[in-house]
Amino acid sequence: MDGYPAVIDSDSTKQQERHYYLLSELQTLVKDLPSSFQQRLSYNTLSDLALALIDGTVYEIVQGLLDIQHLTEKNLYNQRQKLHCEHQALKQDLLRKHKDALLCCKPHNLALLKSNQQTELEMLEMRVREEQQMMDKKIVAEIDQKVLDQQNTLEKAGVPGFYVTTNPQELTMQINLLELMLKLQQKESQSGLQ
Repeated sequence: MDGYPAVIDSDSTKQQERHYYLLSELQTLVKDLPSSFQQRLSYNTLSDLALALIDGTVYEIVQGLLDIQHLTEKNLYNQRQKLHCEHQALKQDLLRKHKDALLCCKPHNLALLKSNQQTELEMLEMRVREEQQMMDKKIVAEIDQKVLDQQNTLEKAGVPGFYVTTNPQELTMQINLLELMLKLQQKESQSGLQ
């Protein structure tokens, strides 16, 4: 056996080289983060993240999650706009109805009519505020659920630093990790390495 050259597994060597490349790039990108987050991203965390990124699957997962998030945000925005337009139409109809009633009103009923119209307008404005608040709460709840789904998906994919949490500091850390991955993906796609 001594006469045969050592066989080096080229796939293993390529993966090792890719791991070192990704780790080096991540270490460079981390320098752009605030120092408080730099301190929380240890060498081991970055190394584990580089390992998770080697085959590109995590990039695809992140892109899929981003696409879903954008569609959800667009849908929620459209729902909010539709509600706003409905409210505007209701208010315009009420004001038109009030104007027509004022034109037909006998002078001795004018004060009572104006008082009733003011009450009617205030009731509509209160209804509009309540419906907008309900819509906004629904939007926040749906976005919060989307975040939990994303965290769960990335945790199941084995991406370091991702788990289900509502802790603002941990969420910010996860956002920073996502930004690192997206910047690295962009850099790789621009240089044709991915």
